[in-house]
Amino acid sequence: MLILVSYDVSTETSAGRRRLRRVAKVCLNYGQRVQKSVFECQVNLAQMEMLKNELLDEINEAEDCLRLYRIIEPLEKNLMEFGKFKAVDFESTLIV
Repeated sequence: MLILVSYDVSTETSAGRRRLRRVAKVCLNYGQRVQKSVFECQVNLAQMEMLKNELLDEINEAEDCLRLYRIIEPLEKNLMEFGKFKAVDFESTLIV
């Protein structure tokens, strides 16, 4: 399933700036950045739960905001994309 993760981490303190970097690092372990604080992650149910738990361990719920959206398939009916950056197609084979 495709999950959209969006977050707003308070960076007024050095601890907040560290949280911001750690949240982004967790998201990079599961998907790709599509905007500064938005990631697309192709995960199964177990991975989604791990992602959620790892992110909740990093954020400060009193100061930060975290949202996870499940994108319902078929994607071509639920996703419109405009502009310079185009997301990676998770369904196609990637050769590295």
